Amino acid sequence: MNAPELTEDENLGLYQRVTEHGAEWWRVSVADRPENYRLEHGVANGGGPGVVDIDLVVDAENLRAKLKKWRREGFAIDTDKNASEQSAAGRVAFMPELQRAAARAAAAKPRPPAETGETVRIGHVDVPCGAGNPLVPRVNPAYLFSGRFNDIVEDIVENRRVMLIGHTGAGKTSLIEQVAARSHHGVLRSNMNGQTTVGDFVGFWTVKGGETIWVDGVLPTAMREGLWLIVDEIDFAEPSILAALTAVLEPHGRLVLKEKGNEIVTPHPAFRLFATANAVGAMSQFRHLYQGANLMNEAFLDRWRVYLLDYLTPAEEADVLLATLAPHMTRALATTLAAIAADCRAAFAREDLSSAFSTRRLLDWAELMLRTGDPERAAGPAIYAKVSPEDAALIRGIIRHHIAPTADA
Repeated sequence: MNAPELTEDENLGLYQRVTEHGAEWWRVSVADRPENYRLEHGVANGGGPGVVDIDLVVDAENLRAKLKKWRREGFAIDTDKNASEQSAAGRVAFMPELQRAAARAAAAKPRPPAETGETVRIGHVDVPCGAGNPLVPRVNPAYLFSGRFNDIVEDIVENRRVMLIGHTGAGKTSLIEQVAARSHHGVLRSNMNGQTTVGDFVGFWTVKGGETIWVDGVLPTAMREGLWLIVDEIDFAEPSILAALTAVLEPHGRLVLKEKGNEIVTPHPAFRLFATANAVGAMSQFRHLYQGANLMNEAFLDRWRVYLLDYLTPAEEADVLLATLAPHMTRALATTLAAIAADCRAAFAREDLSSAFSTRRLLDWAELMLRTGDPERAAGPAIYAKVSPEDAALIRGIIRHHIAPTADA
């Protein structure tokens, strides 16, 4: 006779028996793998369930054997249907409940006032506009705002401290600049290139015309004037600069200028603080590619919203080429050039190349190529002269893989 098929309703639950040591039990539940069951064993003591001392996964055939053995040993099922049903219902109901809660939170969220009373739509986010400033970046009409940038733009509106990590040329700084360009906010950049001192960043005393005066660094200048400050390559910053930043990273954080008699700088409502890094967090595995990058502890990183930015996809990059170099760039040319860039980046990720391949470099090469009509000639000043001879040889091979050389090449 064939063994009866198991069903969850009939066999899931708690099997118990009373012994001299207490109430011994086995609990049967569904395992993660299909048609497998999880068995937990323990001995209840003092009215509690006790510690699970056996936890295993069995298939249906083994469970049938266990059920027969438990019946012979006097175990009786006390179906734990309510707990199982509540647990399953909780798992199923979580996402719809989350969506409802998120919708309520979005509806109740106060929007920061715009300096001009105007907003601009970027992605699916309405960004308050600034009053304008000579430091507002130039709009790049061909810039592509990918859907994955929406959360970053929302964080900018909410005045979160945003750190963008990723390889050189992935567009970390340009994303912030293009949001600022469209919303008319001035931008200051401070590059942590090893020569930037804490005085450059925070400020210093100097003598001018026989008078000792204080000169604000980029941080207090941005805070006072409501500018957006981008700290580029923050993983190369001196510890004293990071220490100055820490207090400003707190919610409603203020800067104390100790060198100026503990003057307190309160941030302008339009002030925003950003950082970029190459070898932080999820990018730490590439630290050896960025010599001199410092480790950053989790306490410091937890003060930021950290987003990993990858290069544009080949399809996105082809769209950028078309938009930037219209009407002369064609879809076929753009697709091939984007594929070359993708292969170069893959070689960089494998460490076959020591230099990254940015969208800026690709655009420069494409623009020069349209002028010369010769990809190899255009690649000289746009690519080869910027990298080592070994990298140039490898990139030349990738290009020739995609573009057959002409008969007279």
